Order: sequence, then structure tokens, then C-alpha cells
Amino acid sequence: MIGMTDTAFLGRVGEIELGSSAIAGVYYLAIFMMAFGFSIGAQILIARRNGEGNYKEIGPIFYQGIYFLLAMATILFTISRIFSPHILKSIISSEHIYEAASSYINWRIYGFFFSFIMVMFRAYFVGTTQTKTLTLNSIVMVLSNVMFNYILIFGKLGFPQLGIAGAAIGSSLSELVSVIFFIIYTWKRIDCKKYALNILPKFQKQTLKRILNISVWTMIQNFVSLSTWFMFFLFVEHLGERSLAIANIIRNVSGIPFMIAMAFAATCGSLVSNLIGAGEQDCVRGTIRQHIRIGYTFVIPILIIFCLFPNLILSIYTDMPDLREASIPSLWVLCCAYLVLVPANVYFQSVSGTGNTRTALAMELVVLAIYVIYATYFILYLRMDVAFSWTTESVYGIFTLLFCYMYMKKGNWQKKKI
Repeated sequence: MIGMTDTAFLGRVGEIELGSSAIAGVYYLAIFMMAFGFSIGAQILIARRNGEGNYKEIGPIFYQGIYFLLAMATILFTISRIFSPHILKSIISSEHIYEAASSYINWRIYGFFFSFIMVMFRAYFVGTTQTKTLTLNSIVMVLSNVMFNYILIFGKLGFPQLGIAGAAIGSSLSELVSVIFFIIYTWKRIDCKKYALNILPKFQKQTLKRILNISVWTMIQNFVSLSTWFMFFLFVEHLGERSLAIANIIRNVSGIPFMIAMAFAATCGSLVSNLIGAGEQDCVRGTIRQHIRIGYTFVIPILIIFCLFPNLILSIYTDMPDLREASIPSLWVLCCAYLVLVPANVYFQSVSGTGNTRTALAMELVVLAIYVIYATYFILYLRMDVAFSWTTESVYGIFTLLFCYMYMKKGNWQKKKI
């Protein structure tokens, strides 16, 4: 939602800023997803302990995750600060896009310290099935980002007009607000003693090792997955600055059904782990099917609205009429992709929820190899237009669903111990 907010504001600054935020935003996400992948492993463990009723073991998992991710944030911040300008220079063809993207990344990486902590709170609340808190936090975070973006991008209330750099600063500050909200909410509203959150433990090598045994595979999977998506935007950038601007608009419009689909997928993965922990493996397949049905119930009406009123939806992200018109075909292609992405994401998170994260990684790598070959041939070699480029999402969803469905039907996941 932070990326969606940034795009909505930068779409009123210019096409260069709009396109640059696509590459810079996905570049940031690719690094961030390593932390998110770690938190998925922690979430699976928290959910399993929650299902078993071993609540006192949840606090140590949470705090060892915080320690590890703060160290990781420090390392990745330093590496990004030094090498990001050189990496972006070598892969971006447009000088204007490069300068704007570098400006965004230079400030955005400060968000590592806040977003990495934030994902551990998310792991706790999803793992213990207290997901209502995430909605409250999202509202606080997005409202903060709207305020910071308005002030810093356009130079309001006496602040200088910072443009794309202002969007990056505002996003990082909104993540800080999010962390503060989580800390206060947990302190005031959660039974910290029940989950051993009231005790700040020392570094526990064995607990961290247990988390990493699961999460190292989700860390790799998430990083590789977002890296290939980053590659997709680099391919589109070679089609021109207009195509890149369109791709960024569509990326953020897709964020609305994506958040809903991933919310049900993540919840399903957590419930799968809870059910296995409670010894109710027979309920897993029915839970998966139910999440797919509910996911469709929420996502399909949104897709219909997108298809019927594309100009209305696209006007949220840009006030340029010609850019909106050029984006409509891409929007229609992406809407079709979500018919398969909804069940694909639910099944994939369910595979991870069983604790077989190494299997999930293996399947993801095969799917991403197919994705990259498809994108390279049709975008780089044949130079198909940006609308056709979005068929890559359908290809990804079809193969992910196929592999994960076969594994949950025939794989030996019922007795996985973590």
C-alpha cells in the first residue's frame, strides 16, 4: 500500500518519476523480501506452537527474529548504500530514469530498519490468528504515508519540494510510524505474559537455528521471486519510458486484488500450520478450498469494476488522459491473470505452511525459470507491447497452481515436524 500511495502522488509529478519509482520500488522490494521470507519461516513456527498450545515458546521465536533482522538490516543498508548506484547505472538504459531511481533508493533504504521489525510483528499476529491488528496498522501506515508524501513531494507546510526523493522519505517515515503503532498496540492490548513477550531474552542460537532451518528457503524464494519481477520491469524499460510508466501504474492497480489474495493465502498458510500442530491434518484440504472460494468472492467483484470503469481506477494514479488510455489494455490483461493467481497463491502458501519450505522453493525456482524464459522471448526478443508483457503473470500463476496442487494432493506433508 505504500507503493500504491507513492505512485498515486508521483503520477501527478511526471512520467519519468512514475516509471523510475517502478524500478526503484521493486528493487527495494527484492531486498525487503529476504526479511519477509525470514518472517514467513518464523510465522510458520509461531503458528505451529500456537496450534500445539505451547504459547510460551512464541516470545523467544519473536525476539530472536527481531535480533536477526536488525543485524540483517544493518548489513543490507550498508551494501545498498555502497553498490546500488553502480548496479542501477549498469542495468538502466535511460539516464533520466537512472537519476530519479537513484534518488529514490538513496532515501528508501532507511526503511529497512523499520520494515524488517514490522514483518516480525506481522508474523506474530498472523501466526496467532489475530489478523485484525494488521488492518488497523495498515490504516495508520497509509494515512501517515499520504500526509508525508503530500508535504515532502509537493513542498507543503514550509518543507522543500523534493519530488521522488520526498516519496522515499515519506515511505520510510510511515514504516517508522507502523512500528511504533505495533509496539504500543502489543503493549496495551495483548496478553504479553501468555506469549512470553514480556521477557526480553538473550540471544538463543538454537532458537534462531530452528527458525532459519525453515526460513532460509523462504528467504531465497522471496528474493529470487522479486528479483525476476525486477527483471520484468527492466525488460519493459527497454520498450521505452512510456511503457515503464504504464507498467508501474498497472503494478500498483494490481496491488488491490493482490493484497486481498495474499491476505487469504497467508492466513491459509498459517491455519494449515495451526491445523497440523493440533493434529487435524484431514481438515487441511477443505481449508484450502474454502480460502480459494472466499478469495474469489472478494477479488472477482473488484476485477469486474476494474474492467468496467478503467478510466476511473487509473485516474487514481495519474492525471494524464493519454497515459490512462494507453494503460487500459494492460489492466484488462492483468485482471484475467488474477483468475488463476488467487488459487495459485493460496496453494503456494499452504505448501509453505506445512513446513516443507525447501519443496516450495524448488517448485518456485522451476516456475520462475519458465517465467524468465517466457518474458525474455516475448519482451526482449519479440518486443511485444506492454499489455502483452503482463501475460507473464498468467504463466506464473498457471504453473504455480499446477505444481502446488499436485504436491498437496500426492506429497508426503502430513507428518512434517518443525
